[in-house]
Amino acid sequence: MTGSANSDNTVVPDWPAPACVHALTTTRRLPGNSRPPYDAFNLGVHSGEDPATVQANRELLVRALHLPSPPRWLRQVHGDRSLRLGTEVLDGEPEADAAFTATPGVVLAILSADCLPLLLCADDGGEIAAIHAGWRGLAAGIVESCVRRLRTPPAKLMAWLGPAIGPASYEVGDDVRDAFMARDARAGACFAEIRPGHWSCDLYALAGQRLASAGIERIHGGGLDTFSDPRLYSFRRDGSDSGRMATLIWRTDEDHPAPGG
Repeated sequence: MTGSANSDNTVVPDWPAPACVHALTTTRRLPGNSRPPYDAFNLGVHSGEDPATVQANRELLVRALHLPSPPRWLRQVHGDRSLRLGTEVLDGEPEADAAFTATPGVVLAILSADCLPLLLCADDGGEIAAIHAGWRGLAAGIVESCVRRLRTPPAKLMAWLGPAIGPASYEVGDDVRDAFMARDARAGACFAEIRPGHWSCDLYALAGQRLASAGIERIHGGGLDTFSDPRLYSFRRDGSDSGRMATLIWRTDEDHPAPGG
């Protein structure tokens, strides 16, 4: 895995995506409307902050990052449902944990605050996907179910792993390890025993295994720990006072670069 280009305001994937594909993860340091303890750019409407403030941040996001359209937010439930999104207008936020598109200008969005945001991109930029990959979603097969619905063969896809809680910060119980071991015994290599019944969990390694099982071998990113990085929101660190970051991906027509760069 390779790294990512970082700044106080955004995390930009360091992956060999074509020029027509654009992606980033927001941080709490973007100038926004959120006040402590959510300061300053919380994008999660179910985080406990005043929804009007969050909505103001969402509207500011489009202008500040020169997005081609408002992000297509999902109601994430830690399941295995993925949606194909185009120019259709949906009623509210559909329940799903992954979205994919081949339509230029459609901005896919994943909210997170420790769970792993995972992006996929076709070699030619013709198809993209965004996946909410917390431990429950990974164990449920969200990666594989999304990849199966793509038109692009897995061998022609690359992946980027965004900011998530790192193994040094993520202690789980036997239930989490057992959920993965029941699916694939090789998952045991992604857990290290801390004491009886307690394990450190490497979400990045687990996602790598699931991607490989789906036929995707080119994996970039990984290593940004939300718990230890003060630029990032972390539910494990901050509890109910945690906001949410957004990981976005969109594609433009090859002859028309994204507004603002």
